[in-house]
Amino acid sequence: MYRYALLPLLLAASPAMAQVEDAETRIPDVEMPSTSITVGVGILTGPDYQGSDDYRFIPGAAFRADFGDVEMLTRGLKLYVDVVPDSDAKVSFTAGPIAGLRFGRGDDVEDPIVALLPETGTAIELGGFAGVQVRQLTNPFDTLTARLDVTHDVNGAHGSTIISPAVDFSTPLSRSAFASLGASMDFVADDYMDTYFGVFAEDLAAIDVGELAPYDPDGGLKSATGTFVLGYSLEGDLRKGWALFGLVSYTRLMGDAADSPLVADRGSADQWFGGGGIGYTF
Repeated sequence: MYRYALLPLLLAASPAMAQVEDAETRIPDVEMPSTSITVGVGILTGPDYQGSDDYRFIPGAAFRADFGDVEMLTRGLKLYVDVVPDSDAKVSFTAGPIAGLRFGRGDDVEDPIVALLPETGTAIELGGFAGVQVRQLTNPFDTLTARLDVTHDVNGAHGSTIISPAVDFSTPLSRSAFASLGASMDFVADDYMDTYFGVFAEDLAAIDVGELAPYDPDGGLKSATGTFVLGYSLEGDLRKGWALFGLVSYTRLMGDAADSPLVADRGSADQWFGGGGIGYTF
């Protein structure tokens, strides 16, 4: 199954964004806690596998912790650890290690033809990220982040490296609400494309002739993604207590990924994700 939990995008927002100056009143500055922990759960809907046009509900969980100069947060199925010391400067840097999982096609794929293909297993991806953050573009508490993620599968599920440039903009709408908009791209190697989008002679042995054509894709730009997240505190302050959130994300498969018969013939290059959940900040 293509499980891609997007819940953690909410938890990536800085707690300082819970303060904002609007046109009528200024919310007073308050001292931020040196340590905070947020956990969240929810339900999403997403494609059955990369390129599928069948959708299913997906449970999601998320985690964020800020321990002074070290911040840990999840984005999708990846854990990011920012080890760059905090800075009050308008322009600062962010960097650290990444550890994550990538689920492939399992034995529960709904499409009867794709279900006959070999399962792709679970990839364990390790790597790192680095980026630049710019604050106070539109108000005192917004953040624009541009970063580059580089990860590599270490257990042989696809055995290749993924390079992902990304940009995110987050801003408070009030003390109780905030919004975040992000965009990213994935560049992948030949082995990745073969694993998730290739169709080879040995795969076709169990499939009736004519159902799928052989396909040997090349690496390159696999996809582009845009995501919008909206959060709302149930207690009037996003820095603590319970909060609700919703999200919608759109991924467009591109290049040889979009041309694969698993996508063009059996699925769709348009991949949508959506859902919501609840989180609590200690």
